Amino acid sequence: GCRRGCLAQTPGYEDRMGANMRIVIGVHHFPPKYRGGAEWRAYRTASALLKAGHDVLVVCIEKIDDAQAKPLAVKEDVFEGVPLQRLAFNLAAAPDPLQWEYNNEWVGTHLLDLFDSRNTDLFHLMSGYLMTGSALMAARQAGVPTVVTLTDFWFLCRRVSMLRTDGTLSALPIDALRCARCLGEEKRRFRLAARFLPDLMNRYWKAQRRNVNYFEQRWSFLRDCLVETDLAISPSKFLRQMYVDSGMVARRMEFLRQGHSFGSLQSTDLQKSPSDFLRVGYLGQIAPLKGVQLLVDAILQIPSRQIELHIHGDSGMHPQYSNALSLAARHDPRVVLHGAYERSQLTSILRDLDVVVVPSLWYENSPNVILEAFAHDTPVIASNFGGMAELVDDERNGLHFAVGDAADLAKQICRISEDPSLLDRLTQGAAATHPPTVDAEIEDLLGLYHLAMHRT
Repeated sequence: GCRRGCLAQTPGYEDRMGANMRIVIGVHHFPPKYRGGAEWRAYRTASALLKAGHDVLVVCIEKIDDAQAKPLAVKEDVFEGVPLQRLAFNLAAAPDPLQWEYNNEWVGTHLLDLFDSRNTDLFHLMSGYLMTGSALMAARQAGVPTVVTLTDFWFLCRRVSMLRTDGTLSALPIDALRCARCLGEEKRRFRLAARFLPDLMNRYWKAQRRNVNYFEQRWSFLRDCLVETDLAISPSKFLRQMYVDSGMVARRMEFLRQGHSFGSLQSTDLQKSPSDFLRVGYLGQIAPLKGVQLLVDAILQIPSRQIELHIHGDSGMHPQYSNALSLAARHDPRVVLHGAYERSQLTSILRDLDVVVVPSLWYENSPNVILEAFAHDTPVIASNFGGMAELVDDERNGLHFAVGDAADLAKQICRISEDPSLLDRLTQGAAATHPPTVDAEIEDLLGLYHLAMHRT
């Protein structure tokens, strides 16, 4: 990864970096309607670059089912000082909707014109999903230096998460036949057949050359897009290694952890409010792959009444899943659903939590919530793999539990509940973990932009 100040000695660095750069940031979605980790990261990056005097425009996708867009509608907007273009199109009306998922020529054509008209110095793609590889192709055609943030597994996996339709995790190497099966099994009838007649279905999918070809073409196109990209940034070493091992690589592959933007937290902000209960918290999206149901199941297995579970997050995206959680909450007063929250409420939410749980069933990358918890001196219990295990140091600033295992998660929560000295020790460990600030991240990011713009 890059070290602050390492590039300051490069000849011409100060002149070029001090200059006003014209930067376009591409991301799949953007607030206020969409509030995931990548969306907020794009917002924080754009805000910080604007503050540093650069000319920044964000381009995001607002709708993919807009029947009015012929073929692409562009809406100019400003969100909290960040200028942006919100694009809308109707994916179902594309010449080949499946291919358009990874190579959206409407987006590519729009960006090609935009790069030219803005005389763009650098394009930073913060997520391939929905923007697609055509965004990178457009930058290459326009001769614009390009940086990609590897937010997730989108380049490797159509489902973004490497989590298969049947709930199992996919691993390297990427196999087009396995991907074709996964796509087919999104239809329930194929999912049931796969469970009861696996050999027959194996032969069936081999015969479905069209789907297998689709995944071979997707892989080859996106690999071509990435291999010509000047620099790819991964916020976790785990994800960076996955991409390197898969052979899907840019010219340079750098590690740079995302920063948090809590300014200077006062000691009063970090002081926990008093409670006779162990307050366990979940913050983030209420979605199946996030493992929220697993956390609820773990709490239901614990007999102690001295525990509360506080779930903070928007339940609108997966209503059926959220309803199941609401049902559990109605049957057990220890489980409290608080609904969506604003980032400005994070400090007060974390003051009322003793420990945060990140029970994801997929690998994750570099979850914001873990960095946010540490910034607020709060230990984390996390699934013992992927980007979560990289951030949470087991027994020092949190605990690991066996991924997908509610009984093991319950056991770790009980350990903390029954041993106040363990909670104290983990809290001290969390307080001693200093996640980078956004300012430090942006300083390093500008250094990486410089490397991308002065490719050798």
